[in-house]
Amino acid sequence: MDTIRLGSPLYPALLARIPNPPKQLWTKGDLASCDKTAVAIVGARAASREGRAIASAIAADLARAGIIVVSGLARGIDASAHEGALEGGGRTIAVLGTGIDVVYPAENKDLSARISLSGALVTEFPLGTEPRVAHFPSRNRIISGLSRAVVVIEAAEKSGSLITAREAADQGRDVMAVPGSVANGRHWGCHALLRDGAKLVESAVDILQELGLPTGPPGLRSSPEVIEFTVDDVARELKLSPGEALARLLEWELTGEIQRVGSGRFVRSRSKV
Repeated sequence: MDTIRLGSPLYPALLARIPNPPKQLWTKGDLASCDKTAVAIVGARAASREGRAIASAIAADLARAGIIVVSGLARGIDASAHEGALEGGGRTIAVLGTGIDVVYPAENKDLSARISLSGALVTEFPLGTEPRVAHFPSRNRIISGLSRAVVVIEAAEKSGSLITAREAADQGRDVMAVPGSVANGRHWGCHALLRDGAKLVESAVDILQELGLPTGPPGLRSSPEVIEFTVDDVARELKLSPGEALARLLEWELTGEIQRVGSGRFVRSRSKV
C-alpha cells in the first residue's frame, strides 16, 4: 500500500486538474504503470446478462488497444468491466468508496486481488473506512477524473452512474452511452444522456474513434457479441410469468426490436435501439 499526496510527481496528472482533486490517495498496485489513456465504464449493479457481456467485451477490446479501464468495483457493470480488461490482457483501475483495506462488495475480494496485481486500487478514504452511501458520489468524481471519457451501460432514470456522467461533463470529459431496449426502464438513463448529446457507443471502436485514437489491433470487434435470450430469461429478469413474458416477446418481435433466431430463442435487433 502507498499514499500519494496532491502535488507529488506520482499523483495522476489528469486527476490533479479537476476542480476538487483528492488531497491524498491511498493505492494498492502500480498506479504509475497505469499512466496511459484511461476510459471509465460504469453502469447498473443489477445488470442484465446482456449488459454485463457488453461491458466485458468493450473493456477487453479497450485493453487490447492499450487503454486503461477504470471503474468502481461494484457488482454488475463495474465488475464485468474490470474482468473484461483483465481478460483482454490489459490493466484496470478500481476506485473504491471505502478504505484500501476494505473490499466492498465482499464477493469481489478475488477480483480486487487480481486488479492490484495487474493495475491498481485507488481511494481517497483512510484505512478502515467502511462503505457508506455518501462516499460513492465522491468516489465517482475520481473515476471520471482519472479518465478521458466515461461510458455508461444500463443506467436507469435515477442511476448513480448518471452522477459519474455529470461529473465527467463538469470536468470536460467525453460522455458516452450504450443504448438498449425501450421496453423497460433499464436503459432510460442512457437514453437521456444520448438525448443530451452523449456519444452513442456500440463497441470499443466507437470510443477509440471519438477520442481520435488508433482503433487497435486487427480483429478488434466493431460490435459486442450478440446475446441470445429465451422466454425464461425475460420472465426472470422482468419478474413476469412465462405467459406474460412470451406475450411481451411477441410484441417486441412485431415492432422489430427483437428477432427470432430459433425455437424459443431471440436476439435484439441491430437496427433498433
